[in-house]
Amino acid sequence: MIAELADGIHRDITLGYRGHVRDFAWEDSDHLLYIGHVGVHSELARIGRRGHRLEVIRDARRPLLQSIDLAGDTLAMIADAPHHPAELYVMEDDRPVRWTDSNPWLSDVRLARQEVVTYTARDGLELEGILVHPLDGRGRSVPTIFAIHGGPESHDSDGWLTDYARPAQVAAARGYAMFFPNYRGSTGRGVEFSKLGQGAPGGAEFNDILDARNQLVEVGVAQEGRIGITGRSYGGYAAAWAATAQTEYFDASVVAVGAAENISKFGTSDITHELYLVHLREWPWENWEMYLESSPIFYADQSRTPTLILHGEQDARVHVSQGIILYRYLKLAGQAPVRLVTYPDEGHGTQAAAARRDYSLRLMRWMDHFLREGATESPPYRLDHSAWIEADDDRE
Repeated sequence: MIAELADGIHRDITLGYRGHVRDFAWEDSDHLLYIGHVGVHSELARIGRRGHRLEVIRDARRPLLQSIDLAGDTLAMIADAPHHPAELYVMEDDRPVRWTDSNPWLSDVRLARQEVVTYTARDGLELEGILVHPLDGRGRSVPTIFAIHGGPESHDSDGWLTDYARPAQVAAARGYAMFFPNYRGSTGRGVEFSKLGQGAPGGAEFNDILDARNQLVEVGVAQEGRIGITGRSYGGYAAAWAATAQTEYFDASVVAVGAAENISKFGTSDITHELYLVHLREWPWENWEMYLESSPIFYADQSRTPTLILHGEQDARVHVSQGIILYRYLKLAGQAPVRLVTYPDEGHGTQAAAARRDYSLRLMRWMDHFLREGATESPPYRLDHSAWIEADDDRE
């Protein structure tokens, strides 16, 4: 958007753009450079301040451009790739040249292959996702974890995908495939696409996740009976929905800072206007039934999916009571193992290194326990970090 200081009127200079603007910098008083994500890739483009003379400078698939800064004639960018996290790049001869090596130890680590996968939703909509294969070879009928991005107005790109909550390369080294679906409602495909899931949580956008799951089974990647799901925020809601309303499709779920009951969430969240204007599109009193029937706890009695719930005790976005409610309902229903772990002083996302480590180890232990070992009861609550890692090293 460009806003004139004289009158404050703002206008969209990328109207109709089939991508998602990540960052921008003024090149001069009449032109901007911006990084856009289009689908699962990125581009560097130039545009006039009045929205004309769009020129794509670079649209190579890798590295994945994330942010931009311009100082004189030097154009610097942060970018990542499937084989390394974010690094500093500088544009030289119209191509980004990597200047930093923040994790040199990675050069001695074998990393699993990842690829862009396209698939078709049940209504014919073409969708994309990122598949990280097991480290040793292509995934053929292997345990598979679905990693659902939050937002839902967000997306996953073909860059570095591993973090504490979605440990793709860690899972790959343990024999898993991990899939990152960009369901309808994601960004990266224009504003209209990002609105396709609004007003119907757990509806068409979750069907896109199910369709990806079923097609990965059909092509022989995912193994039926050994499919897990995890996510944070909206991804946590999707993981809770998968464990309840769609329990027959998923064999383990890890729910992080996810909503369990939309009526009380609306009254305890710090984004009530966003919930109305962007996500649910109706006030609770206008459609109590939709709020209730799109809540995972509405289907708690039918859950057969072992569910681990992780939540920050200081979460202002999705109050910790949402995790407690989901735990209590699933525990009372008594149909599958359930566990709740809360993190003191953490909010809507885990920041402390110790908490992140605990989160990641618990996530992988939960998946191992139910997807690889076929357990029917929860693992011990206490997590001896060193003993578990040493035992895992011995097994590998």
